[in-house]
This record gives sequence, C-alpha cells and structure tokens, in this order.
Amino acid sequence: MAKTQDYTKMMKDMMGAFPVDMSAMQDAFKTQAALADKMSKVAFEAAEKSTEISAKWTKDTLAKLSTVTAVKEEPADYGKAMTDFASAQAEMAAENMAAFAEVAKKVQMETVELMLATGKDISEDATAAVKKATADVTAAAKKAAAAAK
Repeated sequence: MAKTQDYTKMMKDMMGAFPVDMSAMQDAFKTQAALADKMSKVAFEAAEKSTEISAKWTKDTLAKLSTVTAVKEEPADYGKAMTDFASAQAEMAAENMAAFAEVAKKVQMETVELMLATGKDISEDATAAVKKATADVTAAAKKAAAAAK
C-alpha cells in the first residue's frame, strides 16, 4: 500500500519557512507617530499665533472703543468718534486678516513640506521592506523546494 503524504506537516513546514518581519510595521508606526508629532507642532504654533493676533485685535478694539464712549462736549463729536472708530476698525481688520493669512500660508507650506518628506520616507521604507521580504521569501521557497526533494 502507498503511504499518504502528511499535507498538514508539509503546510506547517512551508508556512514556518516564510518569515514574517514585523520591523516594517514598526517602522511604519514610527514614521506615522513622527508625522503626527510634527503636524501637531505646526497646528499648535498656528493656534498660538492666531490667539495672539485675536488678543491684540481685541485689546486694540477695546482701547479705541473707550474713546467712543467718553463724554463729548458737542453732539457732533459723538458722530466723529464713531466715524473714527469705524475707520480704525476697518484698518485693523485689514491688518489682522493679513496676519491670519500669513499664519495660514505658513501652516500650508509646512504641511506640504512635511507630507513630501514623509512620503519620501514611507516610500523608502516600503521599498526596503519589499526588497527584504522578496529576498526572504525567495530564500524560504528555495529551502522548502530543497526540503521537498
């Protein structure tokens, strides 16, 4: 009688011969964590700068508003004070919106730079992992083929 081959043992040996390299996953996690850290720093810096702009704008507005609410000698002076306040507000709005635009532009540039650098790092890591995996699988396949003979 012919002896049947133990396919379970053969499959177990074959799967054991193909190594699983977790370093690629660890590298990907580290790259993602580094990107998150850098992106957080960009976001926090932008939030801090935006808060400074808003606080200064509020402080300047309150200072200008105090001249509007002060007692005037003539009724026409109230109209002039309101006109001056409105002009100052329009000027401050333009300046502050430009400052906010600069913050947004800086965030955009830093984000693009980070994404490009991270994309390059991920591409290099993936290429290295694929080359290593290909070499490991090829070696394991040759070993399995030799063992099967």
